[in-house]
Amino acid sequence: MNSLTHGIGILGLGSALPEKVLTNFDLEKMVDTSDEWIIKRTGISERRILERETPAYVLGVEAAKKAIDDAGLKPEEIDLIIVTTSCPDYLSPSISCIIQKEIKAKNSAAFDLNAACSGFIYGLTTAQQFISTGYYKNVLVVACEGLSKIVDWEDRNTCILFGDGAGAVVLGAVEKEYGIIDTELGADGSMGHFITIPCCHLSNEDKEKRLHENKMVLWMDGTEVFKFAVNIMAQAVEKVLEKCNITLDDVQLIIPHQANIRIIDGASKKMGILFEKVYSNVHKYGNISSASIPVALEEAWKSGRISKGDNIVLVGFGGGLTWASALVKWNR
Repeated sequence: MNSLTHGIGILGLGSALPEKVLTNFDLEKMVDTSDEWIIKRTGISERRILERETPAYVLGVEAAKKAIDDAGLKPEEIDLIIVTTSCPDYLSPSISCIIQKEIKAKNSAAFDLNAACSGFIYGLTTAQQFISTGYYKNVLVVACEGLSKIVDWEDRNTCILFGDGAGAVVLGAVEKEYGIIDTELGADGSMGHFITIPCCHLSNEDKEKRLHENKMVLWMDGTEVFKFAVNIMAQAVEKVLEKCNITLDDVQLIIPHQANIRIIDGASKKMGILFEKVYSNVHKYGNISSASIPVALEEAWKSGRISKGDNIVLVGFGGGLTWASALVKWNR
């Protein structure tokens, strides 16, 4: 099967979120902030947080199992596992290999991909290429994030934003002219210093940015990232639509990376569209990096916001700095 005779689309979806809920009122007891200030600045009321001793990959395993079951497949029918993450539990083994073991997908290859919050769409695009060439038939893409483990809980500018979660999809052949129509990927490494997560090296500049004793944490220049995100979200949507020769009037729903309600609102105004055309659940989960789009996609599908034949735009932006967008004609 190839993309000339079949579409390549989503066969199954799954998501997993920790049971623990961290509210803005909980954060008021931890740092100098308030529920009113957080909601006004971000739109976030609560986020889901892993227990400290629980690895993030358990969420990826749960989401993967649900997606495979939803696709009507068995784990041994998965040919490739791609996991997108900014904070793997291990550099080696990869989360993809851990998930392969846990779900018993014994016939699959596996690798991790890091494009930060844009990672899910990077993963979709990579999976699409493998399937379109006939190299693989069924590809599992899992976005798995445990950002609470790398947040500085004394930094009120960042700790209010992030949560944990995982979302997964199985990609495979669907009806012709359905599925992923096209994608757009981009990056600008010259702005990479606006969001940093150290691993095996920490520059003197990055040490100075982190004011507290624990230096191995996420740091972000919120003002610069905000300006970048509003502009690039609008541009990425417009660019993928241009490639597909359709307009925003032809799109039923836009599902963006859930970073901040002000970013989503600002980009919506920039594109000249009603906010109602944009799906958001950031108030419940906060920013869960690459997992935010697949979690929102499944939620939108299950809640009846998406019907077969709808044109959906997925758009992400984040560390790197990276951005990505995809036009999907819903096949289910």
